[in-house]
Amino acid sequence: MKSLFSALLLLCLFGGAAQAAEEYTFNLSEIEKKPYHIGGYLEFRPVLFGLDQNAAFYKLNLFNENVGDTITQYNERLWIDANIQKGIAGFYLQLSADFEQSSIFDSTSEINAYQAYLSLKPSSTLTTDMGKKTSKWGKGYAWNPAAFVDRPKDPDDPELALEGYVIASADYIRSFSSGPLKTFSFTPVVLPEYGDMNDDFGETDHVNVAAKAYFLLYDTDIDLMFLSGGSKTPRYGFDFSRNIGTNLEVHGEFAFIRNFTKPLVDANGNTTSVTYDEVNFVLGTRYLSTLNTTCIFEYYHQGTGYSSEELSNLFVFIDKGYNSFSLNGATQALAKARSVSQQGGYGRFSPETDYLYLRISQPEPFDILYFTPSLTCIYNLSDQSFTITPELLYTPVTNLELRLRAGFLMGTADSEFGEKQNDYRLELRVRYYF
Repeated sequence: MKSLFSALLLLCLFGGAAQAAEEYTFNLSEIEKKPYHIGGYLEFRPVLFGLDQNAAFYKLNLFNENVGDTITQYNERLWIDANIQKGIAGFYLQLSADFEQSSIFDSTSEINAYQAYLSLKPSSTLTTDMGKKTSKWGKGYAWNPAAFVDRPKDPDDPELALEGYVIASADYIRSFSSGPLKTFSFTPVVLPEYGDMNDDFGETDHVNVAAKAYFLLYDTDIDLMFLSGGSKTPRYGFDFSRNIGTNLEVHGEFAFIRNFTKPLVDANGNTTSVTYDEVNFVLGTRYLSTLNTTCIFEYYHQGTGYSSEELSNLFVFIDKGYNSFSLNGATQALAKARSVSQQGGYGRFSPETDYLYLRISQPEPFDILYFTPSLTCIYNLSDQSFTITPELLYTPVTNLELRLRAGFLMGTADSEFGEKQNDYRLELRVRYYF
């Protein structure tokens, strides 16, 4: 299957070059809107992981693997983005076929629909959708605590596509020609969880109901949202976004969560839980300088997260389990630690309580066309560990995108990023769009 992906990628690259060499012609039918669209990309993404053999998550994940200082991984993807429109009806599909080959693990392949839903638009003010869909709630860039019916973003790469949930939703929108309220919309959502349907959303055998009300009020985007139904505890959200002048935008996002249950493990592996009401929120800004430099800055508070001491207890338990395995081959403690880290909030992208996010990007510096370098930093305020990710993005020809990223994790022992499995990561992403 790997050879098939490589052949397709080469075919598209040479085909694109040949097409560029053809003489330009004009055909009116090419600009007419078609009732269907099929596009997507082919991607090849090799990754090199530099391992930290003293880190807790290295001991947890690779304790029985014969691993050196690095792991190489080759990822290939065929992404299909298609839609068809007929009258008031439309069908939308995002399909991903992925192949992964690692230097230490068996190769895997998977075909998965990220979105696949039917949309009906009986009038200019009403749209209804049914199927697997990403709702894209929230105004935050790296985190969206009020995106109650979406999967969480990866703050290290927040623009990656997210897999949707199977839902039924509607969107009623109305505009006003006068007064402070310019636009209003209301979006109710029904999200069932039964059997294999949405089985990773929360507790099974429930029909969950959510809704979002949007207001463009005094030139400020405002959303009010809620979720109830049983798979997760009730939660209520609010977000806003406003442009202050032409170069500065500010945004915020808040979520109040009722009866949140947080699982805990102590240094000896004893598990307990605490239940409480809490608030998660993001405050951020986006600034565009006169030099066309974009800066995105966010502060994220996660009241449902773990304190540094609570996370440190997991690290100590993992170390004890690893020592037991090294002495007598016992794996029970490590198996329990792995279960706790996967099922509880310890395995989240951002497990602790307070973070800062900064991303700086500069398109076409020194007049280098189609080239955009950027730098991203995620800083854990609780334990002072952090990541730094420089990135180079280049589009040398039409439809071909090259991205080189290097991620470095910094932190002391018992800190979040200091105990990650990797010290660094090098990644090249080659995408050809069609």
